[in-house]
Amino acid sequence: MSKPRVKIPKSAAAGEVITIKTLITHKMESGQRKDKQGNPIPRMIINSFECKFNGERVFSVDMEPAISANPYLQFSARVPEAGEFEFVWKDDEGSVFSTKKKIKVA
Repeated sequence: MSKPRVKIPKSAAAGEVITIKTLITHKMESGQRKDKQGNPIPRMIINSFECKFNGERVFSVDMEPAISANPYLQFSARVPEAGEFEFVWKDDEGSVFSTKKKIKVA
C-alpha cells in the first residue's frame, strides 16, 4: 500500500517561494528483474506526479523505471494567496494516491 507524505510550511507571506518535500512509499519494480523461477517481474512504478495550488498546476513530472523505491521529490512553489496544495501520484496499475495540504498567508 502506497502512503504519500508531504511537508510544507503552515504559512507564508504572499508571493513567497516555499520548499515542498514529498515522499511516497512504493516498491517501484523496474521490470528488469526476474523472480526465483527466472520469470520477469512486471514493471510497477509510480509513473507520474502532479502538484496543483488552488486547482492550477505548479509542478509535474513523469517518472521512469530508474527512479528508486519510495520516490522523494523536493521542489519550490510561489504562494500568491492562502489556499490548498493538491498532490497526486499515479502508478502503472492505474492506482491514484493523493493528499492535500492547506497553507495560510501571514
